[in-house]
Amino acid sequence: MVNKAGNLKLDKILWIDLEMTGLSEDKDLILEVAAIVTDWNFKELDTYEGAIKNNPILLNKRMKANSDFWDKNLENKKSFLDQNKSGKSLSVIESEIINFIDKNFDSKKPVLLGGNSIHMDRRFISKKWPKLDKKLFYRMLDVSAWKVVFEYKYNKQFTKPNNHRALDDIRGSIAELQYYLNSLKS
Repeated sequence: MVNKAGNLKLDKILWIDLEMTGLSEDKDLILEVAAIVTDWNFKELDTYEGAIKNNPILLNKRMKANSDFWDKNLENKKSFLDQNKSGKSLSVIESEIINFIDKNFDSKKPVLLGGNSIHMDRRFISKKWPKLDKKLFYRMLDVSAWKVVFEYKYNKQFTKPNNHRALDDIRGSIAELQYYLNSLKS
């Protein structure tokens, strides 16, 4: 489908959030991933969650290397270490996400990726899940860009829960974008 401007019309958004041990796509590990498909009214159409099983020694090493974060989030650290025992391999999770996309999106269109600071998640996706990366549109809906404009230009801030769990973080990002869009109406 093409809109009046001649551009590809994307009718859904794939919101993804990754929880990682740190921010280096070369060294750090993905702990969990969640995805939500929404329409442009931000109505949830489908969800996915997956936990990644990492080598426990490497996992502890990366958490130690990023101890400034993990020492302040001990409850999450314990939860992710417990979750790691029942996780799945990166390749299985990639296949599950691709199947999730195939179920929810038109295979003839690229998939628009949305999230908060989604460029960081995209770097991990590109590095760890190249088959998934090929399905994604080059444009992304990054809520953090809205955050910058509204915070510095309009002095409006959205306070999102900061529990560092993938599915909750996506819902927080969607609520944040809705807050900014509603601010435009007032």
